[in-house]
Parts: sequence; C-alpha cells; structure tokens
Amino acid sequence: MHSDGLGTFSAAQSRSKKLEEKIRQNHKAFRVLTGERPTGLLHIGHLFGSIMERVRLQQLGTEVFVLIADYQVMTDRDELGAVTSNAYNIILDNLAAGLDPEVTTFFVHSQIPELNQLVLPFLSLVSESELHRNPTVKAELEASGGKMSGLMLIYPIHQAADILFCKGNVVPVGKDQLPHIEIARVIARRFNERFCGDGSIFPLPEALLSNTSLLPGLDGRKMSKSFGNAISLSMTNDDTAALIRRSETDSTREISYDPENRPGISALLDYIVLARGQELNAESLHLVVDEINSDPKYGAGLLKQKATDAINDFLEPHRTKRAEYAKNMDYITEVLKNGNIKAREIAATTLHEVSVAMGTVY
Repeated sequence: MHSDGLGTFSAAQSRSKKLEEKIRQNHKAFRVLTGERPTGLLHIGHLFGSIMERVRLQQLGTEVFVLIADYQVMTDRDELGAVTSNAYNIILDNLAAGLDPEVTTFFVHSQIPELNQLVLPFLSLVSESELHRNPTVKAELEASGGKMSGLMLIYPIHQAADILFCKGNVVPVGKDQLPHIEIARVIARRFNERFCGDGSIFPLPEALLSNTSLLPGLDGRKMSKSFGNAISLSMTNDDTAALIRRSETDSTREISYDPENRPGISALLDYIVLARGQELNAESLHLVVDEINSDPKYGAGLLKQKATDAINDFLEPHRTKRAEYAKNMDYITEVLKNGNIKAREIAATTLHEVSVAMGTVY
C-alpha cells in the first residue's frame, strides 16, 4: 500500500509537528474528525487520551466533529448493548470537559446514511490483501481464530468514510491508529486520481499525534470496563476511592516506576502525575516516587491515597458539570439531533459530489 509518508513513526511525528504549527497559524483551514465507540462509560483514559485534545483544538478555533460510532460496535461483538445510553453518556462527558455544541458537532453513524453509502465506492479502491494487512484487522483475525465478520474486514474503509465524508483533514490519533489514517489517505488519493481529472474532492487527512501515551488500567493492562480496571468519569469520589483501594500492587514497600514488573504501582504513579497537570515523563514520575518514599508512611497504601486524592480533585469540576448537564437530558438529545442534521447535510453534499465525479447522477 502506498504510504504517503506515514509509513514510519518518525515521519508521522515530523508531519504532526508541522501540522500543529499550521493549525495555530490558520485554524480555519482545518476540520477535525474524532470519535468514540459507544461500548460503555468513558473513563480517565479517554479524558487524558482524546477528550482534552478535542477541547484544546476547539479552543484554537478549529472545527471539531465528534463521531459516535454505533455501527462499529458490531465489528467485534454480537450485540449493541446499551448503545443509546452510552451515546448520551459520551456527550455528557465531552460537554463536561468543555466541548461546546455550538461549535463542535456530535453525530451518530447510524443516522447518517449518506456517510455509510460512501463505503461502497471506497471499497472499489482498496484490494482485499490491503485490508488484511491492516494491523487492526490482522489482530482481530488472529483473536477470532479466523472467524472474522465482513464488517470487521472493512472496518478501515468505514473509518475512511468517517473522515472523508466531512472532508476532515486532521485526525487526532495515537501511534497504533496511524495505519487507519494511511488507508484514508490512500482512498482519498486514489479517488481523486481515478474520478476527478485535474481536480480533487477529498483532502489528504493528516494524523495529529497525541502527546499522552496510552494510559494503562489499574492493573497495568489496557484500561477497560470489562477488566474492572478503569476509573469511569461518572464515578463518585467514594467509588473511585474503593476501586483504587482494591487495586493490586505488590508486597515491596518501596515505590518504584517499573511498568513491566510493577504494573499496578506504575499505573498509579501515571495517574498522579497526569491528575496534577504535569507532563508524563521520567522527571515528573521520579519526583512523585521521591515524595512517597521520603514519607514515614511510605508504601502502597500511601501511593493509593495520593492517587485517590489527585484523581478526585482533578475530576471534581468535570463531575460537577456532568451532573448539571445530566439534569436536562432533553438538551443532550437536542445536541445530538442538531449534530445529526448538520452531519447529514454535509454527507449529502459530499455524496452528490462523488456521484457527479463517478457519473452516477440520474
């Protein structure tokens, strides 16, 4: 597959830094596409890993679109679950974090048929072997023992449609999601070359790499509600304290940062640093380690107490705003309704442009 310069992480980092500079210089030239799968309540990993970045980009004046990818829930599970309430909870947490529905658009996959219709022509631009080489598809194929759904196979195509329907040209991602941006660029380039002559319809989207690495769960594994290792944004202070108190650490009293051998200890240190508003690096982690080990009460108990205090203090404004928004769910419903209308209008315009380019206007 043609890499368009995103084939190496170093190249992606370089492009991301340049993109950040361009956004600051001319924010109106960019449209951000980001989103969530409504599979459960959002947790602090979502807040640090993506939501805070959306707020930052909104504050720069960039137009932000937040996709609630309900159709993508079906890629790797048999049932949608509480998808509707999960969608509304996503909006609650995003608004509580500072996103403004007057300038940021929230919309749902299933309510934008024109977006989903773009998947068909996009499929003609990518080979089956290219889809199988996608890391997410490969991992799912291995995990399922070769029994992967067709929807999972075309997952990268659906993500490309998510980005390109609104002509999004900025996608905030982590390192592991770079291949999805690459395939979206490939599809955009191939469509423009095949159907648009000397012109073009789709911009080539670029990855804006997150400065926050993937935050682990309380046990060091991937943060997930199913693992019981995630601090949900909707938890109370007492719920948070109880969950941290039950988290596994180890019998060594002295605290040290060692994600491989001491995952529980290391995860709590990560949380303290981030919740205190500091950059997650060796220096900030070392300072917290020294702070705890120099205390006469040093040990896992003190570490857990400091993590609880830091997280609850950090989340207090978010939880207060969230509770206020939750008192008026009619407003939350209206936010999503208005976002769906706007997204569908944009998708219809893009689909018409695609139809004209392909010669399928009747």
